[in-house]
Order: sequence, then C-alpha cells, then structure tokens
Amino acid sequence: MRKLKNIELNRISVNEFKTLEKLPVVIVLDNLRSLNNIGSIFRTADSFRIEKIHLCGITATPPHREINKTALGATESVEWVYFPKVVDSVNLLKENGYTIVAVEQMDDSITLENFKPAAYDKLALIFGNEINGVSDNVVDCLDACVEIPQFGTKHSFNVAVSVGILLWHLYLNHITK
Repeated sequence: MRKLKNIELNRISVNEFKTLEKLPVVIVLDNLRSLNNIGSIFRTADSFRIEKIHLCGITATPPHREINKTALGATESVEWVYFPKVVDSVNLLKENGYTIVAVEQMDDSITLENFKPAAYDKLALIFGNEINGVSDNVVDCLDACVEIPQFGTKHSFNVAVSVGILLWHLYLNHITK
C-alpha cells in the first residue's frame, strides 16, 4: 500500500466544477462566528459538490485570510451569497421550492438515522451559531429539524463537523438512490 500523490487524484478544475451537476443542497450558515468553521464548511461543500452556501448575519464572507486558511481555495469553486438576515435567505429558498431543514436539537427533531432525504427534491440545511444554535425567528419557517445523535458528555458537535456528517448522510441516501 502507498499514499497517492496529489497528481494521481485526478481532481477536476474549478471551471469543470462549476459546470457539473450539484447535489441539490444549499447550506445556510446562520450567524457563524468562527472563520475557520466557515472555511472548513466551504471545503466540505466543495467535496460533496453542493449547489450553494448562504452566509447570513454575522457570518463572515470571502475573501478573508482566516477563511482561506481552511477553505484551501473552495471559496472559488462553491457558489455563495450573503444575506444580512437569515430569514431572508430562508424565505427566498422556500419561494424556490426548497425544503427547509434545521440541524438542531428540538423537541420534534428527526434523528439522523431516520432522516430520509430521498423524499425531498431540494434541501436547504440551516446550521446555527456555535453558541446559540439556529435563530429563533427561523424556527417557524422550518419544514423539518434533524438531530445528530450523540452519546458523550458534550451537548453538540462542532458546526463544521455537523456539516460533514449531514452531507455524507445525504450523499449516501440521495446520490446513490
């Protein structure tokens, strides 16, 4: 066994990426404060070839050195748009036929293993602030809420980790169906 060299990975160019079909998912970042989380989410979004990222509220936007440090160029491949208010992002997505799903701990949340994304055509996944979660003014706009089961002493995953877990779940259950 040997580790592959970067040239052997046959990665596509940014221009090729932009022309390819995307996973019908928009990630909505609701007031994220960590630039490293934002960059990591861009990189993960590129890996799973999602449609777009909506950056909302205090969430920083590219170009920014701290975002670029973890994004490693993904801010050039993944389409993004900024909204001062997360509710404006959600309303636009609803108007365009997206199912609005928060990734949050709520009383009526669906555990990830029971989330059947193939039932939805286009998904908007809302990931909330690292401390306060999804904004309260968005809760009434939701079609569903998904919760990632956890079994340790902490009450939440890092938001960038949560994005990776959800996108992998969608890839397994949407792309391969």
